[in-house]
Amino acid sequence: MRVRASYSAGALTSPKSGKVRSVPMAPQVAETLARLGRRGWSVGDDDLVFVGEGGGFVDGSALRRRYKFALERAGLRSLRFHDLRHTFGTRAIGKADILRVKEWMGHADVATTMRYLHYVPRPEDARLIAAAFAIEAPPVMAFSSEPGWSPQRGPGH
Repeated sequence: MRVRASYSAGALTSPKSGKVRSVPMAPQVAETLARLGRRGWSVGDDDLVFVGEGGGFVDGSALRRRYKFALERAGLRSLRFHDLRHTFGTRAIGKADILRVKEWMGHADVATTMRYLHYVPRPEDARLIAAAFAIEAPPVMAFSSEPGWSPQRGPGH
C-alpha cells in the first residue's frame, strides 16, 4: 500500500511524515481489498476505497460509527481507531527491524519508533536469567587411594 496523502479536518494534506511511503499489507487484507476491486466502481489508483456520502471522503464521525459497528459485529472490545496504528507498530516490531518499522509508520525520527521496542520478544533473555541464577552443582570429588584420604575430610585426614 502506498501512503501518498492524509485526510484530516476536511482537508487533504501530506502524510504524517511529509513523505510518501510504502507499507506492506498482510495477505488477508490484500485479498479483502482485491475483492473490493471487483465491485466495478471506485477501482482506480486515485479512487477512494471507502467512500462517504456523495462519493467523497468518509467524515470522522461516520468513520467512527462504522468502526464501532465493525467492532461490535466482531465481538471485540471498544478501541480507539488510532489504537489500530499502535497495534500495527507493536506487532511489526516483534518481527521486523526498527528501521523498517520506522519507515512503514512514517516516523521522522527513530526515537518515535523506539517506544515500541519493549514489545520485541526476546526468548533468549529468559535463558540468560536462568543461567545467571542457576544453582551450580557441587564440584565432583575425586577419590584417591592415597592413605588417609576420605571424601568427607579430603587428603591427609
